[in-house]
Amino acid sequence: MELKLSKPIVFFDLETTGINVVHDRIVEISVLKIHPSGNQESKTMRVNPTIPIPAKVSKIHGIFDKDVADMPAFKEIARTIADFIEGSDLAGYNSNMFDVPLLAEEFLRAGLDVEMKKRRFIDVQVIFHKMEQRTLGAAYKFYCGKSLESAHSAEADTIATYEVLKSQLDRYENLENDMDFLSKFATHHKHADFLGRIVLNSNNEEVFNFGKHKGKKVADVLDREPSYYGWMMDGDFPLYTKKVLTEIRLRKLSEKL
Repeated sequence: MELKLSKPIVFFDLETTGINVVHDRIVEISVLKIHPSGNQESKTMRVNPTIPIPAKVSKIHGIFDKDVADMPAFKEIARTIADFIEGSDLAGYNSNMFDVPLLAEEFLRAGLDVEMKKRRFIDVQVIFHKMEQRTLGAAYKFYCGKSLESAHSAEADTIATYEVLKSQLDRYENLENDMDFLSKFATHHKHADFLGRIVLNSNNEEVFNFGKHKGKKVADVLDREPSYYGWMMDGDFPLYTKKVLTEIRLRKLSEKL
């Protein structure tokens, strides 16, 4: 089943130096844009992470320091990627919890404040886990009847994810071929940031989702304990989480004026 699109959707996958959104970097990015007309565009780029790739990670995705030594750093291709995904929804495999947050971090490190929240995110892994509880390789075999060659290659994983989503729509009658529906279905919680440190409650108010203030409204905590803002800004939190926290603080200050 082909996707019903009102605007483009970009499937993407990242190969990285590790799985820490705050500290790790992209070494390869592959993007596949599907237009409402059905036309497709794709790019796959190696990236110099500017930090060493751990040997155990290189053994997984096959990309070593020497392979990216002469490649551009992310800040050199950030505008190209931002322009490519402009006006598009985003989709991937485990993308809501990893690829999207890490891409947002890389944009901010490159000095680009790319609007990431005003788009829909479709995580094919969430759909798969709600339906079958498997890995991408198993999902590809289960839904598409094919073995995933070159697993942990960003390009192979990106194409497989696109094919899996189309097959999921063919298989499950209760899945609507609608990006609004899929975005909501593929999301476990309503996050204000990407990693869920700040989430939205039933009244769409930002609340902390960790630590001593878990469940408390962010604005109230910052009002009663202003030092908590400084602690988080100096702490080991993603740049995007800090960006959201600052926006809440500035909004609260403007309401007092």
